[in-house]
Amino acid sequence: PPQEIVFDPNIFAIATGIEEHNEYGLAYMEAVRQIKQHLPHALISGGVSNISFAFRGNETVREAIHAAFLYHAIQAGMDMGIVNAGQLAIYEELDKELLLRVEDVLFNRRPDATERLVALAETVKGERQEAQIELVWRQAPVAERLTHALVKGISDYIVVDTEEARQQFARPIQVIEGPLMDGMNVVGDLFGSGKMFLPQVVKSARVMKQAVAYLVPFIEAEKAAAGGVSAENGSQGKILLATVKGDVHDIGKNIVGVVLGCNGYEVIDLGVMAPMTKILETARREQVDIIGLSGLITPSLEEMRHVAQEMEREGFDLPLLIGGATTSKIHTAVKIAPGYQRGPVIHVVDASRAVGVAARLLSEEQRPGLTAEVQEEYEALRRQHAGKRAQKRLIPLTIARQNKFQINWRQYQPPPPRCPGITVFPDYDLAELRPYIDWTPFFRTWELAGKYPHILQDPVVGESASHLFRDAQAMLDCIISEKWLTAKAVIGLFPANSVEDDDIAVYTDESRAARLATIHTLRQQMEKPPGRPNMCLADFVAPAGTGVPDYVGMFAVTAGIGLTDLTDRFLAAHDDYSRILAQALADRLAEALAERLHERVRREFWGYASGEALPNEALIQEQYRGIRPAPGYPACPDHSEKEGLFAALRVEENAGIHLTENYAMFPTAAVSGYYFAHPSAAYFGLGRIGQDQVADYAQRKGMSVTAATRWLAANLQYEPA
Repeated sequence: PPQEIVFDPNIFAIATGIEEHNEYGLAYMEAVRQIKQHLPHALISGGVSNISFAFRGNETVREAIHAAFLYHAIQAGMDMGIVNAGQLAIYEELDKELLLRVEDVLFNRRPDATERLVALAETVKGERQEAQIELVWRQAPVAERLTHALVKGISDYIVVDTEEARQQFARPIQVIEGPLMDGMNVVGDLFGSGKMFLPQVVKSARVMKQAVAYLVPFIEAEKAAAGGVSAENGSQGKILLATVKGDVHDIGKNIVGVVLGCNGYEVIDLGVMAPMTKILETARREQVDIIGLSGLITPSLEEMRHVAQEMEREGFDLPLLIGGATTSKIHTAVKIAPGYQRGPVIHVVDASRAVGVAARLLSEEQRPGLTAEVQEEYEALRRQHAGKRAQKRLIPLTIARQNKFQINWRQYQPPPPRCPGITVFPDYDLAELRPYIDWTPFFRTWELAGKYPHILQDPVVGESASHLFRDAQAMLDCIISEKWLTAKAVIGLFPANSVEDDDIAVYTDESRAARLATIHTLRQQMEKPPGRPNMCLADFVAPAGTGVPDYVGMFAVTAGIGLTDLTDRFLAAHDDYSRILAQALADRLAEALAERLHERVRREFWGYASGEALPNEALIQEQYRGIRPAPGYPACPDHSEKEGLFAALRVEENAGIHLTENYAMFPTAAVSGYYFAHPSAAYFGLGRIGQDQVADYAQRKGMSVTAATRWLAANLQYEPA
């Protein structure tokens, strides 16, 4: 699809002293314009830091070049760029003389442009713009000071300045409607025009929330005196955000809410586990302009579809925004949009896109164009999806089972666990987990791309990553030393055999007379080349008919006990940065606990790899024997399988984790799954499956085909009725 293609025309250094380099900035912008003209749906990127390479060592000039180049390149059609956003100047605040000479070079406006910029660069070498400005801005009128504080993310004087502004207005709400909203409009305009970027906007959020929090008591007192009547706050629009029913993950939604709030929108956040009725009732009562739905686990996709269909049935015509880790543009186009025809349905890939989409949707002039554009794009995606689905060839389940992964069970003796049964860890030492943290996904949460530890020296994001890493280490110190969070875990190692084709029977004891649980697994059905098996997790466990006694393990871990209280504390302090940081660290600790316990299972509790001695890098790369797949992931996508696992391990009692109705785990910083020990056990993706396997799976689980279809919706080769 054309919108999935990203062109990266080369950006080369300007002002190098070589004459033929003088046109490089203009060449990139012209390339962008031509690509946009001939390939309007494609995206365009660029390595921005290259443009200023001639001035390496002079950060003031480099930041000015980056800001000016980005401003003009975005106007030409650039969609994304690689640049250290934490060291990016704001275009309109650049020194006028410096900006003039930078743009002379960018546009090659005069033959001596390079010499003039080099001469000026010598006078500012080694200086930072922040240092030049110092506290001169404190002498400006209070409205200007508030705007400056919001744009720069400076909170040191916000309470003093907000109080001074309050003294100048008849009513406290006017401070919000006036200078604060004026300042946020500047932030929004800068962000929308490409002169200000996401990290800077998030800093603005903290300042705005502190100012509003200071004014709330005065507004409430006035409201009480007036008999409960209060004024509107004059926002850009009202947007309702919610994590759908059955889902408890909200990091991404929180970031979107912060960014929208910083751009002048009133955000009503219903939090997590929001039922459809509450979403729609709140939307009507609050007369919102847009509804935004978020979710992480795959069942959330079906819940979003259900909300959209109900909006159609109840006559809504509001725009519906879809976002979250498991969502996609293709799923939105194929599964959600067809059920809601009265209003536009738009997938929003990240927080930075939400503002632009909201602005266009709430503009009478721009909304029709956006709606038509999205409808055309989604119709094309639906046609492409239908064509791809027709091309995928499945084989019958009976044939797939005949092509199972083959293991010679006569030559393999499964090792019995050293510690059979259930083992509980009521308070796992967090300090022990610290070395097991995989930091790469942590940076990804903050939209910083790169592998740890190399990201800390990255020429583009290294400084931002280093600052974030230092903040994370400081908070981690407190989490460990002050017991902000508690980690709990439970593991179980049980006799087991595969039975009835693709089920795994888990027994209570070695007599194998009574079942503790049944693990229902699924088999790949795609047509495979000769010699390639149709994989299934049950293949890694000895069939009951072989007479070989085999075993499986189960686990559930969390590092999120106390997380809700912690994030509520940060929320009360209007500190979204620390709230998101705590959530991200809790997630990393939970994954570290899962990794550490798997290591101990291999070496101690099961003991099939007692001599294993791998560094953390090798653990992250899974260079060990055995696997720990989890319900909801590619090899076993059905989240409802957690129910049997939780019952077998008595997880709620032993580890303090419970399941929502859609089988999301709470606390959110939790991991659960299985242990398989066979040397050939490997991860794989299930892929698409057919109606015959869905019916077979439903029969094995004792559920209706309709229910099985719902849980396996993301893997269906066909469109269910």
